[in-house]
Amino acid sequence: MMKKLRGRNLAHPGCLIGTTAGLTFGIILAGILAQLFNISLNTLLLTWFGLTLVLGAIGWITGDRLSSKFPPLDDEAQTSDLSPPTP
Repeated sequence: MMKKLRGRNLAHPGCLIGTTAGLTFGIILAGILAQLFNISLNTLLLTWFGLTLVLGAIGWITGDRLSSKFPPLDDEAQTSDLSPPTP
């Protein structure tokens, strides 16, 4: 699968992974905080939303930084589906 992502910007998949992790961990954390500490609903929702945004941003930045570490391979650059046909 990583060969398909070579040469492409990895910020979008990183953001998707970060947002999914933020939604999952945020709802689990909100449930724990509601059960153990009896925190108000507004605080729980802000915590959940904040964790989602922060992990999404971290995923975006990490994916953007990793894009330069996976340049396209020479043989893939010539046989890419996105390249225009040569005469």
